[in-house]
Amino acid sequence: MIHIHSVAVLGAGTMGAQIAAHLANAGLPVLLLDLDRDTAAEGLRRATKLRPDPFFAHDVARLISLGGFDTDLPQLQESDWIIEAVSERLDIKRTLMSKVEPHRSPQSIVSSNTSGIPIAGIATGRSEEFRKHWLGTHFFNPPRYLPLLEVVPTADTDPEVVETVRHFGDHSLGKGVVVAKDTPGFIGNRIGVYGIMRVLELIADGQFTVEEVDAMSGPIIGRPKSATFRTVDIVGIDILAHVASTLTERLKTEKERSAFATSELVEALIERGWVGEKAGQGFYKKERGPDGTRILTLDPATMTYREHQSPRLPSLDMSQTIDDLPERLRTLFLGKDRVAEFLRATLGQTLIYAAKVARDIAYSIDDIDRAMRWGYGWSLGPFELWDAIGVDNVLEGCAVSEPPELIRELKVLNKSAEGALSSRR
Repeated sequence: MIHIHSVAVLGAGTMGAQIAAHLANAGLPVLLLDLDRDTAAEGLRRATKLRPDPFFAHDVARLISLGGFDTDLPQLQESDWIIEAVSERLDIKRTLMSKVEPHRSPQSIVSSNTSGIPIAGIATGRSEEFRKHWLGTHFFNPPRYLPLLEVVPTADTDPEVVETVRHFGDHSLGKGVVVAKDTPGFIGNRIGVYGIMRVLELIADGQFTVEEVDAMSGPIIGRPKSATFRTVDIVGIDILAHVASTLTERLKTEKERSAFATSELVEALIERGWVGEKAGQGFYKKERGPDGTRILTLDPATMTYREHQSPRLPSLDMSQTIDDLPERLRTLFLGKDRVAEFLRATLGQTLIYAAKVARDIAYSIDDIDRAMRWGYGWSLGPFELWDAIGVDNVLEGCAVSEPPELIRELKVLNKSAEGALSSRR
């Protein structure tokens, strides 16, 4: 196995600087490069002011040295692992890799933190030795706090390189490592963004309010307290739209591409600059007044902000008494009210999609479950949810006459619908 004692990070933007911080947290000397040294220094300065703090302690930052692509690429020969984290543009990444190759040491690992650009495509034109040591390493934001690290090898990647990064990510960086296939969105974003898009369809149609959606898509179904729209505001509505647009560009069929098309509501928010927490407003708006800070909620129909409206969803209140998450999910999903309609149109459709694309994006359904737990904060992954709700319940609730091939095979293998997926593990 290749030993990693020092790392270089290329790009001092939000993700690059935070990745550098987390590597320093692990006690590694890190070289952080950007266009020039001043740009790298500014990126690191911004990282020190982020909340939650990307550093374990303030003195950890001393392990990070700074430089610029213009003068310091020769220093890359001292790094065992080089992580690219520049702009999400294929041409920029390819050009940078052509400049990196002459300066890296033989056997050093090079990876990209891209969230969706094909890993193999970035290394086009590089030598065979480079491509053997090349792979994707997709950290989730914020890297210190979200466990998921998607490791994405190509057909050329040496298995020893994959094992080195997997072991190092697990044992030295404390990450939950999942090996994903080099497909659009990899695992986490392919499924997570699909689910968010199903929710956005309902909110754009005026079927549910922002507060209702977050009440139905948070802790009550085993998701983080930030639920859907608070999460989107934190991530950035513009970032969500960018990831979705990358998927629409790279997926093969028109049907699948259309599933990731951004709604008019999202486009309207971006046009106004209401892209979430960093802009002070998105689906929620923080307003400061003489009596303190209050949180207002977007009314998509009027594109104005209003006072918070407590949702009136009796089945949610009743389900609070059900401590067992699978039982609670099953009860809500099988109901005959608006909550059940919402869950079948969003969660149910996401489970069906996960089953359809599972073999394209991952090497096992366990990896898909782990990716969604570690990257999106789900208490249960998609296939654990199939089991929790019941395979036949999902199919019938979503009016699926032709189950995904994977589900059909597992049902035949186990000779029953219930527990079909978990018994495969």
